[in-house]
Amino acid sequence: MNGGSNGTHNSAADGSTVGIQAETVHNSNVYFVQPDASPQEKYKVGVRFLEDGIPSRARDMISDAIAHGHDNAEVRFHWVLAMLSARAYHDLSTEEIQRLHHASGLVRTYAEGEWKDALRVAFELLAMLSTADGETGRVLERLRALSPLRRDAILHHLDLVLTGGLKDSLWAENRERAETARFGNDRVQRVWAYFEPDPIGPRAVPPSPSTAAAAQAAFPLRAGLFVVVTALLWILALVADPAAAVLELLVGLGAGLTAAHFGRRWFYQERQLKAGNRESHIPHTRDPAFAGDGFTNRVRHSFDHYFSTRVPHGCAPHEWFGHTAHLRNSLVAEIAFLYRESRISVDRVNWLIRYLAEDARDRHNQGTLFGRQQKQTAAVAKTLCVSALIVLGITTLALLGTVASGAGASQLLLAVLAVAGAVWSGRAAASFWLEARGEEHRLAEETQEYQERLTARQTAYQNWKSFLDTTRPTELEMETWLTCDKTLFVDEALRHYQLTWRDLITHTILTTPARPYKRGRVKGGPWRYSRYSFRLFLVTQDGVREISTEFEFADARRGNEQRSNYRFDALSSVQVTERTHVGYDLELVLTNGPARNIRVKDADTHQLAPDENAQEIAEINLNSAGFIHTFRLLEGIAADGKGWIERNNPNNLPSFRPAD
Repeated sequence: MNGGSNGTHNSAADGSTVGIQAETVHNSNVYFVQPDASPQEKYKVGVRFLEDGIPSRARDMISDAIAHGHDNAEVRFHWVLAMLSARAYHDLSTEEIQRLHHASGLVRTYAEGEWKDALRVAFELLAMLSTADGETGRVLERLRALSPLRRDAILHHLDLVLTGGLKDSLWAENRERAETARFGNDRVQRVWAYFEPDPIGPRAVPPSPSTAAAAQAAFPLRAGLFVVVTALLWILALVADPAAAVLELLVGLGAGLTAAHFGRRWFYQERQLKAGNRESHIPHTRDPAFAGDGFTNRVRHSFDHYFSTRVPHGCAPHEWFGHTAHLRNSLVAEIAFLYRESRISVDRVNWLIRYLAEDARDRHNQGTLFGRQQKQTAAVAKTLCVSALIVLGITTLALLGTVASGAGASQLLLAVLAVAGAVWSGRAAASFWLEARGEEHRLAEETQEYQERLTARQTAYQNWKSFLDTTRPTELEMETWLTCDKTLFVDEALRHYQLTWRDLITHTILTTPARPYKRGRVKGGPWRYSRYSFRLFLVTQDGVREISTEFEFADARRGNEQRSNYRFDALSSVQVTERTHVGYDLELVLTNGPARNIRVKDADTHQLAPDENAQEIAEINLNSAGFIHTFRLLEGIAADGKGWIERNNPNNLPSFRPAD
């Protein structure tokens, strides 16, 4: 991601989503309200909406709570803030002004306390809009006497209502608070976690089913035949020379048991080494089912990234990368096999890919990455098994010689046939036995390894999820940091143009995404971005001053700043284009220049949860961006020019008179 000072430009055509690096919706119930929720519960959720910068939803929730009987000074205070937040006085409808007037008459009915004091001050500030500056001192004193939390809430939510000398008197304090809180709560080190997707749960490939049924069925017949012919050979030798036959039998029995014991280990380990991958039932990434699979390609890219950054000590990155090529291909196939049907972003499984890369590095450091010990064990088992088979073969020849030394031609022929039968049936029985026992061993070992892998991955998942939950900023923190950025941006613009609040008729700030960006939100909340574009409009008697800049949200670095000034009659039209699968565009048309298109928000229909309303989420995002107020302001100026300014000059506004 490029910093704002690098001059990043987006040359993609309209409607393109180039530059969106990640989209994350956190499955949080922070804004969820049960259908049968009490008025108190609705009020609490409404306050949360208000604090998190979603006043439109706050108005609905708190009004609903009041309508159902939950009404006191605290509730009314937050209702008034929600009514006025992110809105200028001229944005209020006649009905809303009447509702505020009615509410001001209820103040005297509430119990005395800090909430009633704060509510009274809010209405007095509203009544000061068209009052001479000299008459505001008493209200300012009462405002400063409030607790810091109540005072800051009033100043924040009445930002567009307060104008002129009243705001001039408070601006230095407001700026100081913004400078103090701007990087509070470890902002720089924590913002990244907000855009990190919720990790998907751990999975592991279970062992493939046993294929030993056929071998188990065929083994008894071959084993029985082997026992019969072997017994016949020993009886013939016992008749010919009892002492030699007993000795040869004991040696042969020991050699046979030794060969069986080590042969089983040799057979299983050789088969494992040849297989190369115990999850042999996982399709290879070159399988036609994976051809052109975008998810698999993204998984491979992620593995390449983490293996190139998780390198064992003393090993060069390119050496490690080449050394683990086969292992990476195997892991890519496994992760693609486990998660590709979930229709998820690879970002949600990156925690597992990172863990597997770190696990490979750690096993390499321990010398167990490629099973060197297993290869050594297989060589030892092979040597002992072959040695035992040689001894068994020699013993068999000795038995045949014993039969020949003390028996006739017919007995010798019978012994030769018994040896041939023993070799044939023994080989067949051994093959079936090895197959059956090998499958049993494989299934038991893979089941144990599956449980161990899954347990290890569950531990890694829980560690990562806990770390994210601890690090991820809250909605209130994100909104607070964004508000501080906007406050200081406005302050810098005022100082640049040498303007005071007395010089302004009104102002508005449009907050839009700046590409390339990451974006995230909690369920039911607005999109928040890793890169913002701030566009500030300062309206004075002389015209409109427009200042725009791009922000890196993590550290508030700025770049691509532009300024322009134009008269009221230069703004000829303002249009809004809504495209369901693209987003909202605001078009400003000036009489002396080309039209300017501003992407207010990108489409988010595909990112909605099943129980979210697309229109409601769109309104939340537009309100959060400051779009509603900005559009009304620019539309009014474009339609009426200086006439709109005269009507909405703070000195010409109709006074708000609280009810007696």
